[in-house]
Amino acid sequence: MSESGPERTPDGHFVVIDGRRWRATDPAIPEDRQAELRSILMAWRRDVRRTGGAPESRAGVQAAKVALGERGTPWWEQSDDERRRRWEARVPRPGDVGTDD
Repeated sequence: MSESGPERTPDGHFVVIDGRRWRATDPAIPEDRQAELRSILMAWRRDVRRTGGAPESRAGVQAAKVALGERGTPWWEQSDDERRRRWEARVPRPGDVGTDD
């Protein structure tokens, strides 16, 4: 994220938005993969709205946020290999669920 992004805690683990702490995206994720995962996350959020919060849509949001390091085991507690496996894991887009690549 650019230096003009949200305020971060001194350890860099959290961003502060409107006085509330949120876990920061794993900074080790390559920019192109971060952009792809953010795009997938936003597609799932739109799907949550469209479906009225269907469990499959909420699971898609969860999967994208875990891949970004914003949920699940904190990225700063994972080894480099664990972090890489997390962000490289396939996260489907809405409509791709149940299909194999």
